[in-house]
Amino acid sequence: MVVIDATILLLMLRPETPIPNKDSVDRPRERISFLVKQLDKSKTKIIVPTPALSEALVRVGASASQEIIAHLNRYSVFSIQDFDTRAAIEVAAMTREAQKTGNKRGSSNASWAKVKFDRQIVAIARVHKASTIYSDDQDIAGLCRGSAISVLSIGELPLPPEKAQRDMFEGLAHNPQESGDEEASR
Repeated sequence: MVVIDATILLLMLRPETPIPNKDSVDRPRERISFLVKQLDKSKTKIIVPTPALSEALVRVGASASQEIIAHLNRYSVFSIQDFDTRAAIEVAAMTREAQKTGNKRGSSNASWAKVKFDRQIVAIARVHKASTIYSDDQDIAGLCRGSAISVLSIGELPLPPEKAQRDMFEGLAHNPQESGDEEASR
């Protein structure tokens, strides 16, 4: 099982979604497309935490919200998971741990509201024993540091194998001797 955040969800369902930090990532849309193919091929369950779903729905607007919900409900690969009692217990444990350091936000400089939101997403991932969270959010990555959950950003996603490596002869001038074109080699 894997978890996706709002940005990854929107890029999966609406490829035209603007990509944050797109200049720092080589071919981000190809990476997302390949991720979708890999998850589909392995029949991996994709958890959409309700806090991430809420954020995605805000970003697409009211007119597209029902379309997104319908799509998620149509495909069994997606599992919308609520922030429930078990997740609340997990968030409480994370918050108590952060308070021991003297800062309820932990290592994050984000607003308290964002910290609580991120903890809810990570708590849902923990409760459902997800192996990976796909997110470009460094605060989510920080919350997972030292845990069994890895966090992969768009830039860390692999490119499709056929595009991962350039042709070793790309850009080289044609060598007429290799083709047997003796006329051109004179």
